[in-house]
Amino acid sequence: MRLIPALAAAIVLALPAQARADPDFWVHEWPDTDFATNAVDSWAEILSGGPPRDGIPALTDPDFVAASEETALAPREPVITVEIAGAPPRAYPIRYLMWHEIVNDTIAGTPLAITFCPLCNSALVFDRRAAGRTLSFGVTGKLRNSGMVMYDRETESWWQQALGRAIVGELTGTALTQVPSWMESWAAYRARRPAGLVMAEPDHARRYGTNPYAGYDSSARPFLYNGEMPPHGIPPLVRVVRVGSRAWPLPRLAEAESIAEAGVILSWAEGQASALDTARIGEGREVGTIRVRDAAGADLPHDLMFAFAFHAFFPDGTWMLGD
Repeated sequence: MRLIPALAAAIVLALPAQARADPDFWVHEWPDTDFATNAVDSWAEILSGGPPRDGIPALTDPDFVAASEETALAPREPVITVEIAGAPPRAYPIRYLMWHEIVNDTIAGTPLAITFCPLCNSALVFDRRAAGRTLSFGVTGKLRNSGMVMYDRETESWWQQALGRAIVGELTGTALTQVPSWMESWAAYRARRPAGLVMAEPDHARRYGTNPYAGYDSSARPFLYNGEMPPHGIPPLVRVVRVGSRAWPLPRLAEAESIAEAGVILSWAEGQASALDTARIGEGREVGTIRVRDAAGADLPHDLMFAFAFHAFFPDGTWMLGD
């Protein structure tokens, strides 16, 4: 279970410095990780988020129920929607990913990792095939620039979730292929895909439906982040729509409702709650649902992340601010 930010921060600050930033200390927990191979500028970038390795338990091959049979989800609760040709659509509720952060699943023969980093608001889906093998992912319990660091169980390499790229270990530099997905409200998914599937509640003792980071996306500063703040006066916890290395601030898109720029079409519609606002996820403030498509109407891979995370992981990225 991830700790609330204030408690986790106190624990991290109480740890010896080497526990936070020295592979010689981590090797007892990660004996099969090749720390000598890495793409990390300084080990001080990597901090403990509180829980140990697998303290946030990733899920594998979860159960699903028909959307028409699901009654526990609130209408405005966000879900991650994945639609793969040859299989029914699937929805992964954020109420479960809040506590597990990774789901290893397979749809129509495609092995996928459905991931969510609460501290960056990044909800990304990756093809788990890389470097000639199929990987399965877990949660290290470490954070870099406040972003989740995943690991694969096959080589115990560490991966930056926001980038989909290995940063430590044998597979350093290897990139995962991002699969198109999007976050929308449960009501919108159920209305669009009444014959679709939704992930069933996992068999874990967690307070599903609650947000352990209440008020986080209204905070003045990110949690466990020491990097630069975003430019252009953009508040660090404003959401941005990232497509490649470009970022559109969500307030601009919400005002326009539709933007066609740089070869993509972005749209916004009301009806989705922020998962990181109130204690009950379904009662969060309005953030809306965004879709990103090409000119032919095909969904494109993208991210809806906090501005500070975009600046941290894409420091040379382009801010799409309009006129």
